[in-house]
Amino acid sequence: MMASETPFRVIIVGAGVAGLTASHCLHKAGIDHIILERRADVAPAMGSSIAMYPGSGRIFHQLGILERMETTCSPCKYSWTRGPDGKDIVHNEFFEIVKKNHGQRILLLERRQLLRNLYETLPDMGRVKLNSEVKSINQLPDGVEVILTDGTVERGDMVLGADGVRGTVRSMMWEHANKMEPGIITAQEKTCMKTNYKLLLGMGPGAPELGEADMTVCHNHKQSMMTLTQPDHTYFSVYFKLDKPYSWPTRKRYTAEEAEAAAESVADHAVSDQAVFGELWRKRDRASLIGVEEGVLDHWYYDRIALVGDCVHKMTPNIGLGGNMAIESVVVLCNHLHAMLTAQQGVKPSLATLRATFAAYQAERKPRVEQIMKFSREVTDSHAWATLSHKYYTKWVLPTKSDQFFPNIIAEIVRRAPKLEYVDVKGFNKGKVVWKDEETKPSALAWSVGWMLRATVLVMLSVGAAQYGKVLPLIKSK
Repeated sequence: MMASETPFRVIIVGAGVAGLTASHCLHKAGIDHIILERRADVAPAMGSSIAMYPGSGRIFHQLGILERMETTCSPCKYSWTRGPDGKDIVHNEFFEIVKKNHGQRILLLERRQLLRNLYETLPDMGRVKLNSEVKSINQLPDGVEVILTDGTVERGDMVLGADGVRGTVRSMMWEHANKMEPGIITAQEKTCMKTNYKLLLGMGPGAPELGEADMTVCHNHKQSMMTLTQPDHTYFSVYFKLDKPYSWPTRKRYTAEEAEAAAESVADHAVSDQAVFGELWRKRDRASLIGVEEGVLDHWYYDRIALVGDCVHKMTPNIGLGGNMAIESVVVLCNHLHAMLTAQQGVKPSLATLRATFAAYQAERKPRVEQIMKFSREVTDSHAWATLSHKYYTKWVLPTKSDQFFPNIIAEIVRRAPKLEYVDVKGFNKGKVVWKDEETKPSALAWSVGWMLRATVLVMLSVGAAQYGKVLPLIKSK
């Protein structure tokens, strides 16, 4: 067969964390692409903070943008766990231990700054088309076309939906799939993303009484507060457990007045032993009240459409792994696309070949994000004392644990993060923990039978034996 006259082209919908990362990864793979973003600004004044774990740091290193990320945030120091009265239960140098484990610190950035970093370091920013809202997607025998609301038509070989938890690409994929195979996308799948918490999040100026670069969690009954500080910024998150959870397509759009009422209800709640939430609220630069979805879909692709990031897997943000999972999924998909196109030797892949590539992507990623989603949920419930066992663990078990304990659990998650298989990782700092994909023998850190038994005791005390099975796969996963 002759080589194709036009190169394989990916149409990315959404210029968020997943979409912009995909552009970087596709460029490294030499794959043609374009990004369609409905907004007029890549980095609007929305959201609060976002944490990038060492696994994402390793990927940023491969993309040549790690230094830019590091220069736009300060190293975090202490992690504080406090009770409803703000009194210290336990604190440690969590962030420094993570850095020693992996050779790379956790990066705490304003979400808008992360987007700016990703956008401004693109090899070709002209690939990002702003004010480009998708109206429809037509799947053709030899490709796909995306029609925009202004009548513009973009043609390519696949669509990558990276437009968020309420994005349009997922709905269009569902509609197409059920047209081709009636009933393949069930009501159960469409409603699998549940909202169990609402979240008041925002940011304001630095707060010296909370530390210059610290994380503080104040536990409470059915509610928790988290603050993350940088020298010039304070990010806050207040979680409220809902009495009645809801799921898609229900979407609660909270007003500014409702956000104000939520803030007033916790204004006298401590955020440390020196400050209450009302003080942070009065100094805020911006804030919003939102629902927090969590869930993982069963179908990540259909024909020439693939989904990535929040539109296919979403988790509660307490532990800060959601953005990292989006980046990981992008990397794994790009690894499979690169391998597919290399094998094709310039010939366009058939629809069957593309489907097989997408299936391999989903098979590799779905088990991990399901485990991380469950782990994130347990952390969220623990912070909010969703059960008496969560409260018991925080007050009586946690103080008995060594400073290494939780960082070592996190290490077992981080070390399994993927990397770009077609880009060198040479020059990235080494830590005490060996990356799973670089392992020549079982890791000798703390992943012994003794550690596993201690983890078992912790989790059983934390969430109860009946719930232990939910997180056991995470601890024992490959």
